[in-house]
Amino acid sequence: QVQLVESGGGLVQSGGSLRLSCAASGSVFSISDMGWYRQAPGKQRELVATITSGGITTYADSVKGRFTISRDNAKNTVYLQMNSLRPEDTAVYYCELRFRSFSSWGQGTQVTVSS
Repeated sequence: QVQLVESGGGLVQSGGSLRLSCAASGSVFSISDMGWYRQAPGKQRELVATITSGGITTYADSVKGRFTISRDNAKNTVYLQMNSLRPEDTAVYYCELRFRSFSSWGQGTQVTVSS
């Protein structure tokens, strides 16, 4: 069983920055693909960024150039550095671990960007 714990969310003004962290338990982190998703009130969960076990990254168009996903396999942790935040980035942010057919989600962390 893999458990994911997100942290780093909070309230920030428009234009500000936050760094989210997602710590994973277990021994498969380094060989797993990781993703950050978000869900705003009344909207579907959407993909924000992914990073493969080999370090290849992808981003949603809405966050390209502002957000950076990274991972530290020694700490079993994936990060999401969020810069130039906008009110429309307000959402609950979730991380996901994928290993073969297995998937695990964290409980989410709230990010609120005030205008």
